[in-house]
Amino acid sequence: MKQFFKFMFASMLGFILSFLLLGLVLVLMIVGVTNSISKDKDIKVSDNTVLLAKFNTPISERTSNNPFENFNMNSFTKSENIGLNDILDNIKKAKTDGHIKGIFLDLSSIASGVATLEEIRNSLIEFKKSGKFVYAYSEEYTQGSYYIASVADKIFLNPQGGMDFKGLAAQMMFFKGAFDKLEIEPEVIRHGKFKSFVEPYIYDKMSDDNRKQIRGYIGSIWNVFLKNIADTRKINADTLQSIADNISIQDPTDALRFKMVDELSYRDQVMSEIRKKLGIGENADIKFVTINKYTNATVKLDKEWKSDKVAVIYAVGEIKGGKGTSKDIGSESLAETIKKARTDDKVKAVVLRVNSPGGSALASDVIWREILLTKKVKPVVVSMGDVAASGGYYISCAADSIVAEPNTITGSIGVFGILFNAKKFFNDKLGITFDTVKTGRYSDIGTYARPMNAYEKSIIQKSVEKVYDTFITRVSEGRHMTKAEIDSIGQGRVWTGVEAQKIGLVDVLGGIDKAIEIAARMGKVTKYRILSLPEQKEPLQEILDNLSDDAEASFMKHQVGDSYKYYQQLQSIIDRKGVLTRMEYDVEIR
Repeated sequence: MKQFFKFMFASMLGFILSFLLLGLVLVLMIVGVTNSISKDKDIKVSDNTVLLAKFNTPISERTSNNPFENFNMNSFTKSENIGLNDILDNIKKAKTDGHIKGIFLDLSSIASGVATLEEIRNSLIEFKKSGKFVYAYSEEYTQGSYYIASVADKIFLNPQGGMDFKGLAAQMMFFKGAFDKLEIEPEVIRHGKFKSFVEPYIYDKMSDDNRKQIRGYIGSIWNVFLKNIADTRKINADTLQSIADNISIQDPTDALRFKMVDELSYRDQVMSEIRKKLGIGENADIKFVTINKYTNATVKLDKEWKSDKVAVIYAVGEIKGGKGTSKDIGSESLAETIKKARTDDKVKAVVLRVNSPGGSALASDVIWREILLTKKVKPVVVSMGDVAASGGYYISCAADSIVAEPNTITGSIGVFGILFNAKKFFNDKLGITFDTVKTGRYSDIGTYARPMNAYEKSIIQKSVEKVYDTFITRVSEGRHMTKAEIDSIGQGRVWTGVEAQKIGLVDVLGGIDKAIEIAARMGKVTKYRILSLPEQKEPLQEILDNLSDDAEASFMKHQVGDSYKYYQQLQSIIDRKGVLTRMEYDVEIR
């Protein structure tokens, strides 16, 4: 007994000391990161400077105030974070900044959606109109990084490097076999033959309808890739297709031979090229400013005060009820933000920036209502990012105008519900049984301890049908089309932006700048400032609010590696409640 208490108290002491040490480390990390942020303020850019863009961290819609956004809890290292908003602003700023002579794209892989790539690429094309240079270099180009690089005046590839150019592939993981082995039965109720969100749980491969829609939208995305690369590189699109079909680029010399790159050079040789462009000596230091730090650069600004505002409201992540977090859309929080913009007399127009695969149907309707109310008093324009599908389209459809990139994923107008009957799993696999006391015949409807009967399924089916009818009614009213027309292009089918424009779901092709321009014109303002909403929290508050989630995510990523996304999928489906307007799980396009 004495030995037992000895070990028990030793374990307790070890736990307490570990906890205190962890707390101390976290405090030091917070202080250190916060200090590093303050040091980045008011960066002064000297003459003959080159803007350095790497894009080597995931690109979010907005630069996060959370210093732990790209913090590795295992190695205690932090990568610089920059959002699409600051990337676009900084490239635009550099265009007219006399201190900036050009942009150097130091590229590897780029973790972003295809519409985000499109916005960055278009901003670089606009930058080149200034006459300043854009050079790109990589040791190994992915298809995404090459798409960005293809606008450069010169593309350099390491002589021992590589280039991935083989076309796009969409891959889904199916869990049916695992559920069969575990004796877990998914009970699915849906409206929309293309509503393929539930397919991984009930099939072991894609349905014919789902395969058809995926082939359609990845084909559309690939055609945009080919056309735009062909335009900037002056290579025939059919030639590019042939290169991809035959995986013709197997060696750096192949990339040079097919004119995909301009030179095979090591980094030091590329630096020599940049020195020549700047007109400085071979041994002179090149003055680089990273695109992250350039956010805080001191530049000459238009000092005229503009009282009128265009509000840009960010709706990013899955749609849920309640307050939400920085990583998802809470209907209560977003509704309050939209109302704030609506009641602000200085806000003359609203741009809703949507990057969401959808989520709760009820939460989507709450947000839709606020958009409708706002539309009655001032213009509302939607700007679609990488994904604005299902619930993401639901909250968009009431806008005066919808702007999307050609390769935005949108549509998916469909509804479903999913429950799991795990009775056999608990009984046969774990030896666990259930017993229930209830006051009504169906008090335990939806429990995972037994299957639903036909009447219960009919109740949920009726709810799904009602939500679908409401969904297509909202879209038909917002898009000035008949319900029959919406139903014919609905059924859960996913479209790209260019396809969606042809069928009336999107008005204009373009990025967030185009949406702001349209909103300002509709609001009849020529001089205005941008009001970004919702307001971001102070860095320390952001850390405290997200610390546990960030730590858990970092730990799980370390444990399961690339399979983390599948862990997220299963965890997410378990947490969901109610009828959903959500597109299929994030189909991996690579």
